[in-house]
Amino acid sequence: MVKSTAKDAQDLIRTLWSAYSATPTNLKIIDHYVVFAVFTALIQVVYMALVGTFPFNSFLSGVLSCVGTAVLAVCLRIQVNKENKEFKILFSAMWCSIW
Repeated sequence: MVKSTAKDAQDLIRTLWSAYSATPTNLKIIDHYVVFAVFTALIQVVYMALVGTFPFNSFLSGVLSCVGTAVLAVCLRIQVNKENKEFKILFSAMWCSIW
């Protein structure tokens, strides 16, 4: 079994960063929104762990709304991505059926 080294991890991060730098700006904006929504949900979970769960319904609605908007933003990112061929076929079929 081959052991991973710190150099392998640095090479991986460098490769991922260079690949992500080629991502279009509109997809990066959606990615930032997804990170913001997940970070907001994590803040709410940490706050609940520190303070308590008295208004549990409020906590649950806040966290689930953050998770829901993150999921919807990921779906939007998949549809907006120009490299994704599936949705081009789907949209063209949808427009043909409407018109």
